[in-house]
Amino acid sequence: MRFTNKSLAAALLAAGLMLTGCGEHYSMPYGENLSDSSYGIAAQPVETSDKAVPFASKLCVTEVDGAVGGSGSVDLAGAGAAAVFDVKNKEVLFSTDIYTRHYPASMTKIMTALVALNNGSPDMVLTASDSIYTLGADAQTCGIQSGDTMTLDQALHLLLVYSANDAAIMIAEGIGGSMEGFTQMMNAEAASLGATATNFVNSNGLSDSNHYTTAYDMYLIFNAAIRNEKIKEIIHMATYSTVYHDRNGADKEVEVKSTDSYLTGNVSAPSGVTVIGGKTGTTDAAGHCLVLLSNNTSGSPYISIVMQAPTTDALYSAMNSLLSEIPN
Repeated sequence: MRFTNKSLAAALLAAGLMLTGCGEHYSMPYGENLSDSSYGIAAQPVETSDKAVPFASKLCVTEVDGAVGGSGSVDLAGAGAAAVFDVKNKEVLFSTDIYTRHYPASMTKIMTALVALNNGSPDMVLTASDSIYTLGADAQTCGIQSGDTMTLDQALHLLLVYSANDAAIMIAEGIGGSMEGFTQMMNAEAASLGATATNFVNSNGLSDSNHYTTAYDMYLIFNAAIRNEKIKEIIHMATYSTVYHDRNGADKEVEVKSTDSYLTGNVSAPSGVTVIGGKTGTTDAAGHCLVLLSNNTSGSPYISIVMQAPTTDALYSAMNSLLSEIPN
């Protein structure tokens, strides 16, 4: 049977079989203006295909909160949203509140890095502007000053390892011409990934009422990002040091430590789980957040997410509880 228009294809797809996990048919309706991001049509135009291909056919999907394939003993320690995704088998092991919008804090920087690498080269030189000074005194920075220069590769390391907000501004202006231009690129990338319940207004994740995502959208974004070897390499680093230059060409040294307590050895993962890396995020509005890539003893990858944890200790307690759902 050959579909002749997108609306017919979408109607037939929406009438598909209901299931929890991943597969070929989904029960949620298709719609370009729907806030739910789990479904869509990837094959365009459908007139050229004998079969409408679901956007989510290669992704994990669930409509159920709680343990889906795991033990059911997850303790979220007060976190607002959480999930564990089996990347290889496209299954959801646990999920709760994953379609509710939350502030992502510095998990935003995963999208910043993805857009930067999709639109620039690691060796391109960035120059800091006076926008660096718009950050508040409590924002985490690595000491970049107006006129300083460094490569995109250096800035990405400072962005993802240390969560440097000044590096995030430098990247946005260097790649997008302005913060507004770059966030337009971020939102376009989010839409292309199916993350339609997401909106970015900055590259660093500092709180704004119009800057939000969901745990499921964060999975979609991180799932795309870890396919970039440069991002995967950087998020695995416990420390980073480099030399860049001030406006006069003089050397400036910087050495930073990861904000991920698994990488620094301050927190240990459950037995049988190896943490590859991820991205933390913390603001008063967002609480304590973390998106993580881990492997089990067979080397299979898993993505886990915690959002809106009340404290750092609660964040890692909830994350370890999620990681315990990963089969060895």
